[in-house]
Amino acid sequence: MAAEAKLSHTATMILQAISVGYIYGLSVMQATGLPSGTVYPAMRRLERDSLITSKWENQSIADAEQRPLRKYYKLTAAGKAILESARKRYPLLAKIVSPSEMERV
Repeated sequence: MAAEAKLSHTATMILQAISVGYIYGLSVMQATGLPSGTVYPAMRRLERDSLITSKWENQSIADAEQRPLRKYYKLTAAGKAILESARKRYPLLAKIVSPSEMERV
């Protein structure tokens, strides 16, 4: 994808968060510190550009946990490739740690 040059720092942070395991909107917001008004529009653009895909969870899971449905995101091959090159430009992306690493803290 030619959008590599247009990938914003915000979009890159979101891709990094998803890549390390923050796979739904609220968790991406918590990992990046970005507000919902920034995260959700950016994720819609990333999905439009085929850098991420999404899938709604089953209603029964949300009902069992007594919470709203979650939309889960994952990187596409193109998203992974763009993120890899973006990591060279934004070395601080490594500061976004995975949820499993957070549990150990």
